[in-house]
Amino acid sequence: MPRVLRVTLFGLGVLTVILGIYVIGIFQGWHGRTRGPGEIVGTEIPAEIIAERRSAQRAQQAALGVDPGTEILFGDLHVHSTFSTDAFVWALPLLRGEGANPLADACDFARYCSALDFWAITDHAEALTPARWAQSLQSMQQCEAQSSTGIIPDVVPFMGFEWTQVAPLPEDHYGHKNVIFRTLDPDEIAARPIAAAGTTVRVLRDNARGLLPQQIVFLDLENRQDYYDFGRFVQEVRDTPLCDPDIASGDLPRDCYEMAATPGELVTRLEAQALDPLIIPHGSAWGLYTPPGTSWDKQLVDSERPEAFPLIEIFSGHGNAEEYRAWRPNAGTTDAPVCPDATADYLPTCQRAGQIIEERCRAAGEGEVDCAARAEEARVNAVHVGLAAHLTVLGESVADWLDAGQCRDCFLPAFNFNPTTSVQYGLAITNFDDDEPQRFRWGFIGSSDTHTARPGIGYKSHARHYMTDTSGAVSRDIAERLLPSDPEAPPRSRAISREELTRTLGFQLTEIERQSSFFTGGGLVAAHAGERSRDGIWDALQTRNVYATSGLRQLLWFDRIDDAGNVLTPMGGEAETESDPVFRVRAAGSLRQDPGCPDYAVRGLPADRLQQLCRGECYNPGNERHRITRIEVVRIRPQITPDENLDLLIEDDWLVLPCDDQGEGCIVEFTDTEFATTGRDTVYYVRAIQEPTGQVNADPLRCEYDETGQCIRANPCLGDYRVDMDENCVAEVEHRAWSSPIYLGYSEAIGRDVVDEG
Repeated sequence: MPRVLRVTLFGLGVLTVILGIYVIGIFQGWHGRTRGPGEIVGTEIPAEIIAERRSAQRAQQAALGVDPGTEILFGDLHVHSTFSTDAFVWALPLLRGEGANPLADACDFARYCSALDFWAITDHAEALTPARWAQSLQSMQQCEAQSSTGIIPDVVPFMGFEWTQVAPLPEDHYGHKNVIFRTLDPDEIAARPIAAAGTTVRVLRDNARGLLPQQIVFLDLENRQDYYDFGRFVQEVRDTPLCDPDIASGDLPRDCYEMAATPGELVTRLEAQALDPLIIPHGSAWGLYTPPGTSWDKQLVDSERPEAFPLIEIFSGHGNAEEYRAWRPNAGTTDAPVCPDATADYLPTCQRAGQIIEERCRAAGEGEVDCAARAEEARVNAVHVGLAAHLTVLGESVADWLDAGQCRDCFLPAFNFNPTTSVQYGLAITNFDDDEPQRFRWGFIGSSDTHTARPGIGYKSHARHYMTDTSGAVSRDIAERLLPSDPEAPPRSRAISREELTRTLGFQLTEIERQSSFFTGGGLVAAHAGERSRDGIWDALQTRNVYATSGLRQLLWFDRIDDAGNVLTPMGGEAETESDPVFRVRAAGSLRQDPGCPDYAVRGLPADRLQQLCRGECYNPGNERHRITRIEVVRIRPQITPDENLDLLIEDDWLVLPCDDQGEGCIVEFTDTEFATTGRDTVYYVRAIQEPTGQVNADPLRCEYDETGQCIRANPCLGDYRVDMDENCVAEVEHRAWSSPIYLGYSEAIGRDVVDEG
C-alpha cells in the first residue's frame, strides 16, 4: 500500500476516533451539561422540635410581658443558587468553590443547618431561562411538600427572583430589587422572571465569553466538566428568544426572555399579569456597583412607583445600608466631577489615587512641582470615572488603597459606601412635585444574599469560604490569568474616557478582590406573625410588622403606646396625632450557641451531606441569652421644604437608653417631648445593641493606624490564595436588631386633614 495512502487512511482513522469521542462526549455531557436544581434529601423535622422552639420563645415573651398573640419567625428572603450567573462563577473550583450549589441545597440547609422558619429563592432573573424558572418552582414545591407533612410546617419556602439592574452612570442606575410571591401556585407567580435591561443583560447575553475565558478549561483539566457546564449555562440564556417589548406582559408567551428598564416598568409588567408580589430593594448603598452621585431622589417619583416597595433590605452579607453620612465620593456633578477633600473620617478614593501617584513620582526622583501636578491629574482622572477609579492607577495592589472610599464609623458597612442611597437618606427626603408630598415608607428586613444556596448563614462565625460569599483564585498563576495585573507601576495615572466607561468596561468596574474582604454571613428578617403559616408570614411582611437583624436572633418589640400601656401603633405602622408620642421597646438577646449540630439534624441528613452543607456547625442554641446593652433610638424628620439640609433632619442616636439586661432582656420607654411643639411628621426606629461577639470579616481591611487615627497600612482579609481557607478573619462586633420604623404624621403638617389618633 502506498505510503501516502497509508498516511491518509491513518489520518482518517484518527479523525474518526476523535469525532467518535466528541459525539460520545456530547451525549455524556463532557462538553457541557444542563444542570438541574438538585435533590432535597432531608425529611420533615420532628414536630416536637418546632414545639420546643415555640415554647422557649413564649417563655421569653412572658418574661417581658408580651401578648402571646403573635410569634416571631425568622427568615431569609435573599438566596441564590448556581442558577445565578455570579453564584455559578464563584462556585467554580478555580475560585476555591465547591463546583455547584444547587437550589435543593438551600431547602436542606434552611431546615437542618440554620433552622429557619421561612426563606425565599431569589436567583438573578437575567440567568433564569424559562426551563430554570419551571425547575425552580418544582424544587420549591418539593421543599414545601417535604416540610409540611404534619400540621405545622417546619419551614415555609417562597418563590422569587432578583431584578439585577446596574448602570455605570448615576442617572441610569436604579439598583437591585427582589420580587417575592405569596404562593407556589403557578397561576399566582410570574409566567417568567423579568430581567433588568442594561449592563447585566448585555454582559450575559452579548459578552458572556468575557465572564470566563475559554482557556480556563486548560488551567484546571481535572474539573473541566464544571467549566463546560458553565458554557452550556450561558449558552442556554443566549438561546432564549427576547420577548416583544411592545406586548403587555400578561399576553407574552412563557418561553421568551422579558426585560424591564426601570423599577416603574418592573411594577407595570407584574401588574399586567395581575400579580401583587413584594418588591424589596436591596444593597442600596453598595459602592460595589452604585455609581457615585446616585441618590434615592429619582426613584421617589410617580413613574417609578415608590408605593410598590413596602420593605427594604437594610443589612445583608454584603454589608449595612442603613447609615447616612455628610461626605460624598464626588463633590461635583456627574458632568463636572470634583474630588472632595479628605477629612478625619473619610478618605475619598480619588484622593488616595493622587497620593499613590505622588508617592511613586517622588520615589522616581521627580520634582515636587511635577509630582503635585501628577497627583492632581490622578485625582481628576479617578473622580471622573467613579466606580472605575481603581483602574486609573496601574500596577497598584489591593492594600495600596488603604481604607479609601469606606465608611470608617459605620456598623459593618457595605463596600465603598454611598450615603445618598442609604436607608436613612431615603427616609429623610420628600418629593414635592404633587399637591400631596411623597415619601418612602419602608419596613426593614435583613437577609444573607448568599450565593452558595445557604439561607441564614450568619448563625455562627465559621467556614468563611462557605458561609459568606468570599472567593478568589486558588493560586497566583490562576489569579494572573483571570485578572491580569500590570507589570509596572508608572508614576502617572491612566485617563479613561466616558465611552470606555459606559460601553467597554462592564463588570471590570467592580473591585472583586477588595470587596471580598467585606462579606459577612449576613442578616435575617424577623416577622411578628399571627400564625406559623405562609399567610401569617406574608401578612406580617405586607404590614411591615417585621424587623432586621445582623444575623443572630434577638427578640424585639417596638410600639407606640397610650397612657395605660396599650399598643396604639406597632412597628411598621403609620398614624397621625398632635400629641407627644410615648414608645415602648422590649428586647432580648440571641441565644448562645452550643458547638456542633443538634441530634435531630444528625438524624435527619446523611453524615456526608450534613458536613458538606453545614461544615460541622448548625444553629444549636443553648438556654442562655446574650445581653442587650442598650437601645439606640433614631429620629428622622422628613423634609417639609425642598432645600432643607438632611444633615439636620437625620438624628442617629437621638436617644441612647441603657438596657438593664440580667439575662432575660429589658423593657424601656421614651417620649418625644418635642413632637407637638415642632409640629412636623417624624419617623422613629430603634436598634437593640447586643454585647460584643465574633463576626467573620468584621475588620475587613485590618488597618494599622497612626496617632491621628488614619489608616497607614492595610492587610485586607482576601478570598484568594493569599489567605488560608481555614482563616475566618473573626473580629468582635456588637450585633444588633433594627425595628421597622413607626411613621407619625403631625395632623396639620403639609396640609393634611386632621385625624387625631392620640
